[in-house]
Amino acid sequence: MKTVFKELLNFKMQIFIIFLTVVGNALCTLSLPNYLSEIIDFGIANNNMQFVYHSGIIMFFITLIGMAFSIITGFYAAKISMKLGEIFRNIIFEKIQNFSLEQFDKFSTSSLITRTNNDVTQIQNFMVMFLRVILMAPVMCVGGIIMAFNKNAAMSSVIFLSIPALVLFIYLISRRAIPLSTRMQQKIDRVNLVMRENLTGIRVVRAFVTEDYETKRFRSASLDLMDNSLHMQRTIAFMDPILMLILNTTVVCLLCIGGFNVRSGNIMAGDIIAIIQYVMQIMFSVTMMSIIFVMYPRAEASAKRIEEVLYSKSSIVETKNPKNSDKLKGHVCFKNVTFYFSEAECPAIKNISFETNPGETTAIIGSTGSGKSALVKLILRLYDATEGEVLVDGINVKEYDKHVLREKIGYVPQKALLFKGSIKENIALGNKNADLQRIKTAAQIAQATDFIDKKEGTFDSDVSQGGSNFSGGQRQRLAISRAIARKPEIYIFDDSFSALDFKTEAALRSALSDETKNAAVIIVAQRVSTIINADRIIVLDKGQAVGIGKHEQLLKSCSVYQEIVHSQLSKEEAGA
Repeated sequence: MKTVFKELLNFKMQIFIIFLTVVGNALCTLSLPNYLSEIIDFGIANNNMQFVYHSGIIMFFITLIGMAFSIITGFYAAKISMKLGEIFRNIIFEKIQNFSLEQFDKFSTSSLITRTNNDVTQIQNFMVMFLRVILMAPVMCVGGIIMAFNKNAAMSSVIFLSIPALVLFIYLISRRAIPLSTRMQQKIDRVNLVMRENLTGIRVVRAFVTEDYETKRFRSASLDLMDNSLHMQRTIAFMDPILMLILNTTVVCLLCIGGFNVRSGNIMAGDIIAIIQYVMQIMFSVTMMSIIFVMYPRAEASAKRIEEVLYSKSSIVETKNPKNSDKLKGHVCFKNVTFYFSEAECPAIKNISFETNPGETTAIIGSTGSGKSALVKLILRLYDATEGEVLVDGINVKEYDKHVLREKIGYVPQKALLFKGSIKENIALGNKNADLQRIKTAAQIAQATDFIDKKEGTFDSDVSQGGSNFSGGQRQRLAISRAIARKPEIYIFDDSFSALDFKTEAALRSALSDETKNAAVIIVAQRVSTIINADRIIVLDKGQAVGIGKHEQLLKSCSVYQEIVHSQLSKEEAGA
């Protein structure tokens, strides 16, 4: 909660206004029982209706003033808490934008969504109550004690018995409610995780007819959340009846003691009513403060979850003195690069060295899990090399500003992801300055114009979330268009031709060769036909480069490459 209270210090002026209105509201509230006492003792008892009317009008205006103070308090408390929510959501989102892939592996997507929404909402709800109660309750409590003892110290001493009983009861309730409250966020995480997996993989779920299984999973997670919520609500439900029991018992005791004192002439009837009002206000203040302490653990749990995100340290550390190169363009070099995934025992990439220049195409091929995608992600600095150096334009990628480095690269990932919007907006995503002509050229090179032109709005046609209204091949071509529109120095195609038929792929590679003649091209592929004409083919096996050379050279010298080629091509097609 330290982070929350630090941010709260930025609202000093608003908090000062809340303090003033709280004090004003407390003074108004505390003055009303005194007027009520005088109305009973000096107005009604003496049949002095003029005094009753006069005092009643004063009480009415005091109530209006107190109401105004209360509205102002509520307004600023809500304003501060909502602003805190906005601040934390923005901070969390900005932090997530700079996460390394290792951090994404640590925090699940569903958990990050819960932390950004539900956890921040818990902080907001707590702060509204905190700002309204934490200042109001002590003023009411201390003021009520002073006013009550000023009326009759002997009668008011009853609160020293009822308040400890009230505090003890709330403590016992809190001991049981706090752990349940803390676990609530984890249960919500689980529900979000199951829901998100089901919605994202709905096609797989239906294809394998696992709707019943997924329904059971969701019901199990939902039931777990419901059970936890019920236990907590049942525990808290004891608070109201026992609280009323303590309050009413206190009132009965005060009336009994007051009755004897009125008969003996030691106190007036109006003073008894006033003391009862003050004691009720004192106990109500103690109750409200106790509720704050009951709410605090869940808010603290949410704050800790938020702080875990905010204080999570990225393995990708920005250099303080970033460099840039004007001498080289589109040059990539690996020098004895070894890379381990977090907590992995074996390296994903081991002692890789190669160099590629502008106008050259370097292809990477190998079996599943051989480290192909991990290798190209080192160029983007989505991961950092454990050993060795990755150089772009002669400078180690660790010495670049990340944004400058990534602006040099046009990257097409394995999974072609599109964003909700228009086709034009998706293609121009990597180059905000791209005009319509550049967007059309990029789409034409990527062989995407054939299906774009058939749509009613052409480049202004809508793209659904994730590009679900396009086929896999269409999504890949739009993703390739996005990289081309950027005009980068380095193109990285991470198995991004897999959904294309051979004819479309051949046309795309032919058109792409003219566009990329001054840029380095790195292709990760499964198909030999995709990379057969590459200037350099790197064959990976278990993270090691078992062969580097052209197609003809590798057919003679690399057994792993020979196996891959012969499994896909005939001898005539392979040129053997």
